[in-house]
Amino acid sequence: MFNSLFISLFFPFIALVFAAYFIYWIMKKDQGTDEMRRVSDAIREGAGAFINRQYRAIGLISVIAALSLWAAYYLFNKPMLGWQMALAFIFGAASSAVSGIIGMAIAVRANSRSAAAAKRSFNEALTVALRGGAVSGLTIVALSLIGIAGLFGIYRLFGYEAIKIPSLIVGYGFGASLVALFAQLGGGIYTKAADVGADLVGKIEAGIPEDDPRNPAVIADLVGDNVGDCAGRGADLFQSTAAENVGAMILGVALFPYFGISGIMFPLVLRAFGLLAAIIGVLFARAKENDNPMKALNKGYFITSGLAALAFYFITQKMLGNMWFFWAGLVGILTSLIFVYITQYYTEARFRPVREIAEASQTGHATNIITGYAVGLESTGFTVIAISFALLSSYKFGSLSGIPGGGLYGTAVATMGMLATAAYILAMDTFGPIVDNGAGIAEMAGESGHMRDVMDKLDSAGNTTKALTKGYAIGSAALATFLLFLAYLEETHLQAVDLAKVEVFIGALLGAALVFIFSSLAIRAVGKAAYAIINEVRRQFKENPGIMAGSEKPDYSKAVGITTGAALKQMILPGILAVAVPIAVGLTLRAEAVAGLIMVGTIAGILMATFMNNAGGAWDNAKKWIEAGNLGGKKSPAHQAAVTGDTVGDPFKDTAGPSLHVLIKLLSTLTLALAALFV
Repeated sequence: MFNSLFISLFFPFIALVFAAYFIYWIMKKDQGTDEMRRVSDAIREGAGAFINRQYRAIGLISVIAALSLWAAYYLFNKPMLGWQMALAFIFGAASSAVSGIIGMAIAVRANSRSAAAAKRSFNEALTVALRGGAVSGLTIVALSLIGIAGLFGIYRLFGYEAIKIPSLIVGYGFGASLVALFAQLGGGIYTKAADVGADLVGKIEAGIPEDDPRNPAVIADLVGDNVGDCAGRGADLFQSTAAENVGAMILGVALFPYFGISGIMFPLVLRAFGLLAAIIGVLFARAKENDNPMKALNKGYFITSGLAALAFYFITQKMLGNMWFFWAGLVGILTSLIFVYITQYYTEARFRPVREIAEASQTGHATNIITGYAVGLESTGFTVIAISFALLSSYKFGSLSGIPGGGLYGTAVATMGMLATAAYILAMDTFGPIVDNGAGIAEMAGESGHMRDVMDKLDSAGNTTKALTKGYAIGSAALATFLLFLAYLEETHLQAVDLAKVEVFIGALLGAALVFIFSSLAIRAVGKAAYAIINEVRRQFKENPGIMAGSEKPDYSKAVGITTGAALKQMILPGILAVAVPIAVGLTLRAEAVAGLIMVGTIAGILMATFMNNAGGAWDNAKKWIEAGNLGGKKSPAHQAAVTGDTVGDPFKDTAGPSLHVLIKLLSTLTLALAALFV
């Protein structure tokens, strides 16, 4: 046990050392011209102001939740479990917040440095952005692992048996999930309100480019890329890794007679080696001057996946001694690759779905929306097939181990395999907003020539990596929530869930309805926040004609302030609903009804999130394909219809869709943490 715990703490520490090195390396790079630094500083200040206000609100909510958790267990006469659960909750919430803040802090400093590096070398610009993203990926996964392994060590020092500890640290996943929900909601509402406002008034009404410095909402839009895609997505995958680790450890307890403590520590050791694989992948992701950026990024990803598979082989042999579980882990790694290609197919302009949407734009706004909606619905089919393949094959491999309960543990190992590359995937995700900001900074600073060409090429790749991460996130969420569902059944001693029971059917119905109502509130929040920013941009254009003439500068800070206030206000209601519904069902209809809520809510959430993510990504890239000069290019009727589709897709792919990833995991972690109260 000592060696396993040591590895689970030491390797994440090594990852944090590399993250610190990447920060040092990036900060030595120059920021470009004075104008580039001015724009970058404005983005950093806006992002910092939003994150400070957002995390103050999240911190208050987290403290109230922790105290409520503690009090609830006292009220139900389980006092010892109360302080342990509350402590784990606070650790999880704090770790999630710190990792998100660190990742975003370096992202808003890497943007101008990546743009400045583009003047010298395409590879240098790509490397700066990817290493900036790696800071986020390594920090998030490392802190998640340190938190869980650290709590395990603390409880061991208090004399608790190893088999009882996983149930005591369930609160860690709950804390991470609650922070992730509000971080993703708030960031998603902010980024899409600013984006929609900037596009509708700037592109359609004023006829100016996306990152034109005359647009008062442009800085808010660039800030939004960071608070939504960096902090929000980081919190999303932080809670995925945390929840998966805890769930797998609980299933490992059930197999304690066969594997001993190795079955409990197995997921932590695997995650530790996955961090090392990601570091090597980032270091080897390099490009030649005329390469496609995705070639270099994919090279790093394949190296990370290969090393993770190698680690799986030796660790399974050493800790479990049964190689059928290695094959189950390999299924998870393969599933992550499948999700990458499914997302590419539905969101890249070189494939049929995006081309269909672009061609439909020639006949108007309505046909663009109809075709994009159909593409999103279609994409759920391959997603479900991939998830079903992963669960069934990993279960079969686990069953072949000959160990009772091995099939379920096989599905847990597959989830570990899928999340083995999480640090590198997060690096690619944060790469997206860094180069997006870099391209925007270059345009606003009046740069042209080779530098702009490089940044535009990187920005295009960044759109792909952000879409890929959403596909990966929903795939990992699907496997992780199945794992957590199994852990919930273990905790509540339920052998099966009978949907023929009235209270269970009602719980299931409420779970599905929660997904739809939550999505409605998230999308409506973007509309309300965008309404405020649109009116502000129109006001500035009307009252200051010199803005369009280029003789006066718009008031960027006003737009940033309005978007911040609107986003934070609108994130509260859907967040409270997500927490209140499962608790109400558990306290009134009891444990089996909650199981029905988790089961059907997860299924509905997976399908809805897949639909929204892929439809939104396809609408976005259909617009970009037309802007590249196809079907009439910019300002053509097809382009105007595509902008409308992209605007509809924005809250789908960057607010409601990613927030659903978090919601379905929150349902599982929350109910797992409170399982003792529902029995």
